[in-house]
Parts: sequence; C-alpha cells; structure tokens
Amino acid sequence: MPGDKKIPKEYALKRADELKESIKDYLAFSKTVRTGFTEWEKIKKRQEKIRSIYGVSENKWRDWRWQIKNRIQDIDTVSRLLELSSSKLEEISLVGSKFRWGLVPYYLSLIDPEEMEKHPVFLQSIPSIQEYEDEHGVLDPMFEEFTSPAPAVTRRYPDRLIINVTNQCASYCRHCQRRRNIGEVDRHTSRDSLKAALQYIADNEEIRDVLLTGGDSLMLSDKTLDWILTELEQIPHVEMKRLGTRVPVTLPYRITPELCEVLNRHLPLYINTHFNHPIEITPDARDACFALARCGINLGNQAVLLRGINNHPFLMRKLNQELLKIMVRPYYIFHAKGVKGTSHFRTRVEEGIEIMEKLRGYTSGLAIPTYIVNAPRGYGKTPMLAEYLVSMGANKLLIRTWENRILEYDNVNYDEDITL
Repeated sequence: MPGDKKIPKEYALKRADELKESIKDYLAFSKTVRTGFTEWEKIKKRQEKIRSIYGVSENKWRDWRWQIKNRIQDIDTVSRLLELSSSKLEEISLVGSKFRWGLVPYYLSLIDPEEMEKHPVFLQSIPSIQEYEDEHGVLDPMFEEFTSPAPAVTRRYPDRLIINVTNQCASYCRHCQRRRNIGEVDRHTSRDSLKAALQYIADNEEIRDVLLTGGDSLMLSDKTLDWILTELEQIPHVEMKRLGTRVPVTLPYRITPELCEVLNRHLPLYINTHFNHPIEITPDARDACFALARCGINLGNQAVLLRGINNHPFLMRKLNQELLKIMVRPYYIFHAKGVKGTSHFRTRVEEGIEIMEKLRGYTSGLAIPTYIVNAPRGYGKTPMLAEYLVSMGANKLLIRTWENRILEYDNVNYDEDITL
C-alpha cells in the first residue's frame, strides 16, 4: 500500500492475525522442549543421588576443583552413575582406546536416564562406536598445524589470532575439533611457549584481537589468566582479548567471585561459550553467565550444528531465545567440521540454511547468529547465507522477504540526476 495513505484498522488486524498464525507451529513445538529450567527439579534429585555415591556435601559439589578432580573418565565410575548395558560399556572402552573421553559430575547430572542414549548431553559426552568405526574426516581439518607461525599460535586472519593455552577441558565433547590435542594427560601450555606467542604478537603490530582457547581457557588458574591478560595489555596494538570456554555449560561452578574479580580488571574482554541444546541452560548456568555479565563481560555463543542433537529449526530457535534470557548473545552456528571420528554428527549445509530461514523474521535479530562453514585448509570462516536479493536493476531491486514475498524496492539516490 502507498505509504502516504491512511490504512484501515482492519488491515492491521488482518496482518496481526497472519503473524499470529505463522508462529503457532513453533509455539506448540516450544512447549515440548525440555530445558535445564523445566527439568531442574529432576536434575537436582539426580545430583543428590550422585553426591550420595561420592559421599560429598552440596558445598563440595559446587567446588569446581572437586568436579575436575572427580571427572568421570573410566568404565568403573561411569557404570556406578549410569545404568549402561555391558555392550555399551565395552563400546566406551573400545572408543576410549582411540579417543579420550570424560565429563564432570555436574554435566553428567543433566542426563535423563529415561532417555539415556538419545539424550543430548549423553550424545555429546559418552563415546559411541560410530567414532571408532568412522573412516571419514581428518584429525586437523582446520590445518592448524600449518597456520602456526609461533608456538601455541594459530593465525588465519590479518588482524587476529589464537593462543592455545591448554589441552584441558572440564568435559570432552565427542564432536571436538581439536581432539588430536587432548591426549591422555591434562597439560597447560608451557610458560616459555606462552612467552614466545606473546612476543610474536608484540612483533606484529597488525594484531589487535587475541583469543585464548585450547582446550578451555578457563581451566587455567586465576593467577595464570591474570598474567596472560596483563601481558597482552602491555602490547600497545592489542585492543581486545577474548576467551573461549565451555565451562558455563559443563562446569558453571568455575565462575567464582575470585575469577570474576580477575576478569573485571582486564576489560574490554569478551567470552564465547558453547551451548548446543536448551537442556544445558540450567539455573546454575544462568548464575554463571549473570556473574560474568555483571563484571562487564560480553557473552556470545558458538553452537555447533549436530545431527540428532540440535538440527531442527524450532529447536535452534528455542536455544537462541533461551540464551538471550541468560545474557548470552547467539554469535555463530558452526557447521560441524570434518574431524575424524565425528562424521555421525554432520548434517548437510541445506539443514543449516533452513534453520537460518526459520530464524530471520520469526524472532528477534538478537537471536540470529551467523551460520558458518570453515573453509578447507585453514582458509577461515565462510558465512552460509540465504538469498534475499533476487535481482538488481539500474534503480530497482527485487527482494525476497522472510515470508517469501517477492517485492520491488527502489534503489535510488534522489540527490543524483536520474531519470526514473
């Protein structure tokens, strides 16, 4: 309708009804999705049971060092905590001979025994025979070994780089892109290697953005984190620091007041975490994220598109909306990389594009991340975008809206001498 005419109220009411109808299917689906909040009472009961097996108090349970010390990574322990068949235990043992596995008790407590081997946390944490039998993929699809100009450094872009500060995680994801580095022993990067990485940054003035990752950067001690961040701040051209961590998801108790005090001293500081499913968004995860937000840290999420876990348009929409409620901005959805042992998680790119189509217009722009495919041979992140520009003429565009309406759009600078 022309913009200068008065539009009858009936039009607005009809349009509102159309919009309401367009979201009915999502609302019905959303009510069936279990989150860490809707399941919290059940999760707390499972935590009580696990604490009784270990014989620890709730205070001890919330000590992140206790959680790491008691990481579940052997057949005897996992069989005490989960009712697994003998064939599944044999499977875990076989896969464990090839790829490391482990999860802290908190993260295991999210697993619902009634749906055990279909549960999103179980699938992300407990080895599957598919890993062992996988004949596809490579150990280093990102070519990180070939993009490391200095110890512990990965550089794929002009103005930023990664320092790999540790191989340790609270829990080891079955889809991990760096499983080749995990090994069987937790090992932080040596001080000499960190100094060499810092020197490389100091010698290259175009580096303005540094990401600390690993492994999980928050597995470092508060003292070591403080030292690295302080050293980066002594380099004049470093403008911002970022931390890659999954502890708000798998071990929220790591976000202590002492850690927040350290991090608050080093603003601007950004944290990207890794929620993949709404069941991971619990009250404890919320408290961890709120604590980080209160000390001035901007939080983003990097989900991975995983078959059988989150490859559904409505589920991903629900995840992103739940993330905003805990102060985490959806940043990326990564297409699963071709890492050896992880082929069973991979989807087709079309699924990711369909997810993006069901986000744009249907939810807040804050809830819309960028869908990313990592280019082969370490050539970086490449966005996969739905086409909204249909065609372009001299002064007109044809655009496709989020509802698949094809509309004409003026593409004119009216200060120019143009004959329409």
